[in-house]
Amino acid sequence: MIVVKLGGSIISDKSKPFSFRQNVVEGIAEEISHFYPKKKFLLVHGGGSYGHPLAKKYGIREGFAEEKMIGFSHTHQAMLELNKKIVDIFLKKNLPAFSVSPSSVFVIENGEVVEGSTAAMEALLEKNFIPVLFGDVAMARDRGMDILSGDQIISFIEGKLEVEKVIFLMDVDGIYDRNPDEKGAKLVEMLDKKTSVEGKTGKFDVTGGIKNKIEEAMKMKCPVYFINGMTRGNLTKAIEGEKVGTYKP
Repeated sequence: MIVVKLGGSIISDKSKPFSFRQNVVEGIAEEISHFYPKKKFLLVHGGGSYGHPLAKKYGIREGFAEEKMIGFSHTHQAMLELNKKIVDIFLKKNLPAFSVSPSSVFVIENGEVVEGSTAAMEALLEKNFIPVLFGDVAMARDRGMDILSGDQIISFIEGKLEVEKVIFLMDVDGIYDRNPDEKGAKLVEMLDKKTSVEGKTGKFDVTGGIKNKIEEAMKMKCPVYFINGMTRGNLTKAIEGEKVGTYKP
């Protein structure tokens, strides 16, 4: 089974609330259609301009409070709306995508999944469905409520199921040794156990979401690709095992 992460930055314009890049998702579905059903797929997508603005507006990361309950539900509903747009595109491509709501499956603590079941996902995969999960709000043991990122979902699934490879689709060509916008930034073609993710004091100056992706990737036993999902053909290359983007063996 191949896990594909559709980063929020490629499926939407984060500077425009509730924007959706339909053509990008259509291209991804088209590439996957060339390999299905010979290969099994599980998709996870980010929140993009749907989940993040609302999560910030309602202060979900700050924990539970009665006055945040409506906002908690609004944020989840926004993610369901985005999820439906993605699933609908796959269905139009004759790909049996099936939505799986993470907030109904996982309980978290310190942002990590501490309780969850993959039984439904396994059953769907057995019947050649394509489960589609997403970054979501979730009940949390420590804060009462919190945000569960797609990266943490993938890390948990990879530890429970037989995963051939994980492919992160980003809006840049892979992992860089510094901010890709900076002059002289170089693409890191290979990640290994010596890779530091300690920010400026380490080998690579990585922060925030990218740092989290690297940390999660290093926990995984399977190969991991970080590629530009905006470029047609890159996903096909990664599925086929060709050299593209940043690779972790």
